[in-house]
Amino acid sequence: MIAQFLYGGAGILLFALGLWSLLVHAPLLRKLIALNIMGAGVFHVFIAIAHRGDALPPDPVPHALVLTGIVVAVSATALALALNSRLEQGENEPEPASSPSPGPRIHMQPALSTEPSSKGATHP
Repeated sequence: MIAQFLYGGAGILLFALGLWSLLVHAPLLRKLIALNIMGAGVFHVFIAIAHRGDALPPDPVPHALVLTGIVVAVSATALALALNSRLEQGENEPEPASSPSPGPRIHMQPALSTEPSSKGATHP
């Protein structure tokens, strides 16, 4: 029973720490780390909820949710890191010239003729 409260309390503390960090820090990378800390807190609380006492085995549904959540969190973190990297690359590039763009260039191919050609074809 004490382990359940320790896991639940640690989860609540992790979530609160992540929320504080999310609200206080400005850089996107720190906000991403804060979101991951908040997710770890939620996972701890789910594991604490799954405990049903010493006589019964833990509930498997919260464990399955935590495993699925870990996979989703890793994927979302990878996507966010890639987007953050692209955003930082765009900030380091010089500004383009202020002249207006002529617009996209469209290359048109001549239409094929459906009429039979008499060039080169001689009939006796």
